[in-house]
Amino acid sequence: MAQPSPRDPNSTRTANQRGAARLAAVQALYQMDVGRQTLEDTLSQFSAVHLGREIEGDEYLPADADFFRQIVTGVIKSQLQIDPAVDNALVDGWPMGRIDATLRAILRAATFELLRRKDIPVRVVITEYVDVAKAFYEDDAPKMVNGVLNAVAEAAGRDDDDAVKSK
Repeated sequence: MAQPSPRDPNSTRTANQRGAARLAAVQALYQMDVGRQTLEDTLSQFSAVHLGREIEGDEYLPADADFFRQIVTGVIKSQLQIDPAVDNALVDGWPMGRIDATLRAILRAATFELLRRKDIPVRVVITEYVDVAKAFYEDDAPKMVNGVLNAVAEAAGRDDDDAVKSK
């Protein structure tokens, strides 16, 4: 992640809030996938309970609630484009349905950002979601997330110059 600019003392806070929003979005997408909750129920529950609070003894950073909603809603609305993009980036024989729900949620959220949020640099998206994967896994899963997301970005024709061009 880029170092915060000394001219903008709030840039660290914004980055941390976006990182927290990404983590919460992955948790919400997981919950929707496994628990079969609706989008509205999930958004309502996470807005009321999970964003920036202590849950079962774990302290969560305050999250950018709007960014959280953009990711979760965007994944649901764009899932017909997201899932094939991830499937194409996965190793043959390992379709989306064969990987666990947490990895699916991570890959879907990150792929949404790579495909739809061209204002966010590729390296930021990949780094943030690899960090999310590290929060859940100690094995090779973060490396797999890195490889899949790089392949998704490449297939989408994204590079870090995109964010500069769209400003």
